[in-house]
Amino acid sequence: MSDNIKILINSLPKRLQPVARFLRHQESASGLSTTRYIQDVSTCLIPKAIFSRSIEDLTENTFLETSEEALIYLSPALVGEYAARKVFSKGLNNKLKEEVAETGETLLKKAQKSKIAKENNKKVLPAKAAIALAATAIPLTEFSLNYIKNLLTLKLFNKSDFRNIASLENNQEDKAHQEKVASSAKKHIKGAALVYAGLLSFAGLLAFKGKNSKILQKISEFIVAPGNKLFSKNEKAKNFVNKYFCIDFNKSKTGKLVMSKGQLTTCVLVGGCGYFGASADRGKENLKETATRFPLVGLYVITGSELVQNGFKNYLFRKGKCKDVINNKKEVTPFEKLDELAKKLAKEKGTTVEQEFKSIIKQKGLIFGLPYLFSLLVMGFFVAGMTVRATKKRYENEQKKLNQAA
Repeated sequence: MSDNIKILINSLPKRLQPVARFLRHQESASGLSTTRYIQDVSTCLIPKAIFSRSIEDLTENTFLETSEEALIYLSPALVGEYAARKVFSKGLNNKLKEEVAETGETLLKKAQKSKIAKENNKKVLPAKAAIALAATAIPLTEFSLNYIKNLLTLKLFNKSDFRNIASLENNQEDKAHQEKVASSAKKHIKGAALVYAGLLSFAGLLAFKGKNSKILQKISEFIVAPGNKLFSKNEKAKNFVNKYFCIDFNKSKTGKLVMSKGQLTTCVLVGGCGYFGASADRGKENLKETATRFPLVGLYVITGSELVQNGFKNYLFRKGKCKDVINNKKEVTPFEKLDELAKKLAKEKGTTVEQEFKSIIKQKGLIFGLPYLFSLLVMGFFVAGMTVRATKKRYENEQKKLNQAA
């Protein structure tokens, strides 16, 4: 961040300074983990805790949401930057070690313009792909957490029937069913561990043999930039796939590896498989509740408040609002360029830079803040409350049908 931006932020009224710092952090590459962590705590943990139906339900929700959020949002930097990067970059010189933090798409673009960059990629891309594969420990652990949760509830409360856990019934537990749930959990946890062992072994092969193998280099390119391989002639499709389905890391302004949206998508999809599987083990009521909740929450975790934000931004554009920060292409001025924008507006309007900076922070805060708050409230409390009510209603309707049939 430039000194000018820092000075202008400090010139703001105290109530606007936190807003400016939040907006700045949100737009940084490293900001994704923090902002999504806050979103998930607000939309998942707090509402689900409030709507818990029993002590078992509260314990499960607290364990699952707390561990998931720490795993997904806090561990990528630890696994990627401080572990895998050190191991799989050992054979590279200092310059190439720095390039490991660049996105695969960036490195492939450089290779189109420079033979040296193309040669460097033969070493860098396999190392990057190895680091990305090493980080699959995160989605595979996310997959396992749902089964660990089932084992935890069995251990602490001796319950495996969702109807008892959700206070729909209070019946004697079926021992055979408990054994089935425990066996399934252990089998899937072991399976996830074996899959990761295989991926980690392949990561080692890529990192230490990839520079001498054209096949491994092509595989590495696909891992770090799948959109380039699948949709080389379709720019929109290429960018979409690279953004949401690439398991490579992003690069922070300081050159460190940070979580990408593709890694977030992977966690949602792989974790979702465990979510559905562990739910099905405990009964159809649990599976139906998961099917009701997961599509909404999964989409929200991947996109955050972007969908609402884009719609709101277009609405403001049509109404002629926030014209200082929304251009004719409906693009919002990046935070790092706000000082330049403030100077330009001050010159045009005959005001001070501080006044214009205050105005554009309010505008930018409205564009990003209102959708953010709306998403927290709707995706949090509405979805949690709706899910609990829907489960209870389905159960009551099924019981009425059974009584009528009898």
